Amino acid sequence: MGKTTIGKAARQAGVGVETIRFYERKGLIRQPLKPLDGGPRLYPEETVHRIRFIRQAQELGFSLREIAELLDLRAAPDADCADIRQRASVKLEEVEAKIAQLQQIGQALRRVIAACPSRGGLEGCSIIDALENPKHPN
Repeated sequence: MGKTTIGKAARQAGVGVETIRFYERKGLIRQPLKPLDGGPRLYPEETVHRIRFIRQAQELGFSLREIAELLDLRAAPDADCADIRQRASVKLEEVEAKIAQLQQIGQALRRVIAACPSRGGLEGCSIIDALENPKHPN
């Protein structure tokens, strides 16, 4: 298994050097020990794979805390695929709830935009009025 500098590891993983340092600070990856000869720290290939895993999990909507839990499960010899599936199912439910919320926001924006007279002073602007005087359903 080869080892590489932080710059090369970053390029191989498709991230910036600062991202690697950030992941180190968050405890998601280990910072290699500084060589006794004063050379650069060298990162094992597994670190590059781990960074790719982290990035892919982030793209699927997992938080860094959740990713740390997934990494712990990944390393646990007694972990079961059902654990990961359950976490992914929970994440899917969260994403679907956010989508529904965003659709409601979109509908509300369409309504206030449609009601806007598109000209005149702000005292007659229905968008400003809707923001200042929201109608709360009871």
